[in-house]
Amino acid sequence: MGMFVNPGNDAFQVALNSEIYVDKTGLLEYTNRVIDTKQAFICNSRPRRFGKSITADMLVAYYSCGCDSRQMFEGTAISKAETFYKHLNQYDVIRLDIQWFLTPSESIDNVVERIEKSVVAELQEYYPDALGNQNISLAEGMSHIHEATGKKFVVVIDEWDVLIRDAAEDTRIQEEYIDFLRTLFKGSHPTEFLHLAYLTGILPIKRVKTQSALNNFYEFSMLSAKTMAQYIGFTEEEVRELCQKYHQDFERVKCWYDGYRLGKFHVYNPNAVINLMMWGEFQSYWSQTGTYESILPFINMDFDGLKTAIIQMLSGGRVEVDVNTFRNDMVSFQNKDDVLTLLIHLGYLAYDQVKGVAFVPNEEIRQEFQAAVKQKNWDELIRFQKESKALLDATLNMEAEKVAQGIEKIHTEFASAIQYNDENSLSSVLAIGYLAAMQYYFMPIREMPAGKGFADYVFLPKPEYIEEMPALLVELKWNQKAETALQQIKERKYVQGVSGYTGKILLVGIAYDKKSKEHACVIESCQV
Repeated sequence: MGMFVNPGNDAFQVALNSEIYVDKTGLLEYTNRVIDTKQAFICNSRPRRFGKSITADMLVAYYSCGCDSRQMFEGTAISKAETFYKHLNQYDVIRLDIQWFLTPSESIDNVVERIEKSVVAELQEYYPDALGNQNISLAEGMSHIHEATGKKFVVVIDEWDVLIRDAAEDTRIQEEYIDFLRTLFKGSHPTEFLHLAYLTGILPIKRVKTQSALNNFYEFSMLSAKTMAQYIGFTEEEVRELCQKYHQDFERVKCWYDGYRLGKFHVYNPNAVINLMMWGEFQSYWSQTGTYESILPFINMDFDGLKTAIIQMLSGGRVEVDVNTFRNDMVSFQNKDDVLTLLIHLGYLAYDQVKGVAFVPNEEIRQEFQAAVKQKNWDELIRFQKESKALLDATLNMEAEKVAQGIEKIHTEFASAIQYNDENSLSSVLAIGYLAAMQYYFMPIREMPAGKGFADYVFLPKPEYIEEMPALLVELKWNQKAETALQQIKERKYVQGVSGYTGKILLVGIAYDKKSKEHACVIESCQV
């Protein structure tokens, strides 16, 4: 058992020993299925504290022939699979944590050299007859071992992208590192000495021009998780079970920590959920893993529409984003879409792959963003907050005419001439209009299933304000009367469908006339 070659199963045992462990060994069914195939090159990227290292430790514990993990995996999801024993502890495994090589006492200039020398030295101890004391690269060493013994390797690399992030401006280091990865994984020769390659980090594989630097890898990310979706973070079902065990209000947990959409799964940040279950405190645990200061340079970039998009999403709105131009690094930004795509990979934004829109996923992340933009005293935000506060006050006071005037003012100032008459534009304007509500309310729920349909917007007050603030149920109509919106709320019984809420509700109907460009509003109050 070595530090890099067959490091054993102790690290994964620590995860199993923890009070809260959610079984994600089902991922091994997929890796078992693709081992020794063209699909055996996997890059599974996800944000901080989404279980990257635990997954890497699990792969090592399962595949490494340097340990006996049968008892460890008994009773888990993978133990029920037909392939469980076929691959259990059958292979030489090389595990690298690139962050580990970035020690404070060593220069970042020699990271690749240190990686190769460290791993080759251990391989020479394992296979002295095949390697001797030759001064060779890691790829050459693995190739020589395969030629001499017929053995192949499983390679697991954690924090694969740390040099792409930490040495973002150093082209020489980046090129040297990418070349190192290419010698390990690119082309037909590496497939001869590799059973499986699994890379995990925050970013997908860096693009060189328009192509991935390692285009033989199958990528699973926050943009498209595919079959890995349920293994990136906690699923809604898993969180619901934890809420029952630890006596937490699931609906409140959902407002605070839900929001990521990966395929058919609602995905939660495991770190946040575990901290909540352990300590019982609803707060942002995000800043404990990487403060909002890390995103300040990005959200303050001078790209047209970037700050407006951030404000719109802070208000609960959604913004279209083209995720295809991002180069998967921290420096090659061409427009606001590239910045927003980075924020999706970092976990500060969620992404709806079907609709191609980005949004702030939950209350935890909204607080982090709010802290970040306040740090810079955004003039745009200050202005919108002032107008929004007036709009919220008018709504709470049931001053329908003032509400209509406030929405019209924001609509005129915010929406472009091209999109002004678009229903989606009105929806976005409404989200921005109620930005001030975020102090008292959870992020608005769009198209919430309620009664016999879907309510356009539902604002639920936070528990500390539930006695003084009513819930808001807002319905939008385009080229129709505001009274029609209110009538729809009643006929489809939206009020009865607002899950788990009892108290005062304001029913708000808002309409926009395309010809006159005038807005109208009606407001009624009810009790549930």
